Amino acid sequence: MRFSEKVQAIEISGIRRIFEGAGPGSINLGLGQPDFDTPQHIKDAAIKAIKEGKTGYTVNAGIPELRAAICEKFRRENALTYRPEQVIVTAGASEALHIAIQSLVNPGDRVLVPDPGFVSYAALSAIAGARVEGVPLTSSLHIDVDAAQEMMEGARLLFLNSPGNPTGAVESPESICALVEAAEDLGVTVISDEVYEHFTYGKPHVSAACYGGNVITVNAVSKTYAMTGWRIGYLSAAEEVIGQCMKVHQYCQACATSIAQYAALAAYTGDQSSVGAMRREYQARRDILYEGLDRLGFQFPVPEGAFYTFVPMGRELMEKVIKKGVIIVPGDSFGRNAREYARLTYATSRENIGEALKRIAAAVGE
Repeated sequence: MRFSEKVQAIEISGIRRIFEGAGPGSINLGLGQPDFDTPQHIKDAAIKAIKEGKTGYTVNAGIPELRAAICEKFRRENALTYRPEQVIVTAGASEALHIAIQSLVNPGDRVLVPDPGFVSYAALSAIAGARVEGVPLTSSLHIDVDAAQEMMEGARLLFLNSPGNPTGAVESPESICALVEAAEDLGVTVISDEVYEHFTYGKPHVSAACYGGNVITVNAVSKTYAMTGWRIGYLSAAEEVIGQCMKVHQYCQACATSIAQYAALAAYTGDQSSVGAMRREYQARRDILYEGLDRLGFQFPVPEGAFYTFVPMGRELMEKVIKKGVIIVPGDSFGRNAREYARLTYATSRENIGEALKRIAAAVGE
């Protein structure tokens, strides 16, 4: 059987490969998923939707109430003005990224992704036939703004992810502004992935669309409300962009799951106290993991957001840590520039982090 050369050239995600190959009793510091339960009022909204028979197709773009709530969220939290017509509700942020790329990229177009950066950016761009180029990071794991600006001439897309996966870096308003303005001048569209926006620790999140109109904002309920499995994300952009993205969305997805949309509506319009509680707990866990790794001699920037540490560890030690029963993700899963790094998540209990540190210490001591 013949397969697409584009697809054959893509490797299965290193994150999933490590996770699925882990031995029994392993502690998972690999998979970036909140270990909190979805808040009860959100689950109740889904149950209510089922009981009321709201189980059919919705309009392609998503139920009007949810799109209006997303626009209100943008106004309240991000100082952005969008209309419901500028929002598409998708099957997670993953689909939002996919339909944006498919709508904007022609074969051979240059697409700029952070390197290291989230695995989907390069893979989805390659599926679209793009020439993917990695934008280097600084020693503090932030985007090298000067390098990015030099690479923009003739590019089609620039991916921006703040707070960042795998690095935990939060880009400054000045850096985001400089990137967006340079991109606008050169006709480069910025895709701003903001799914970790609520998990920052002392450094504010700023939306890229505050600085220019040629920006597609991608977000989701997945991380903010511990709703990864509900698969609700969205993208917001100028109406001309939405019109093209809708063509891809309606044929690959039709609409996001109706029940999950009503749950997401409850998430955005209901009690927000769970978000702050999760943020505080993540920060406490970050401090435990960072301080423990620091005592073991690892030197790396304190994560400013998300729920990841990105640690220079070396390939040999990574293998030892994994054999000791701690699931971590080697840095080459995220690009070419971080082979000697490993991503460790603190989206797990304090007890698991403590035990993982003991196992890492044993690996270091061998």
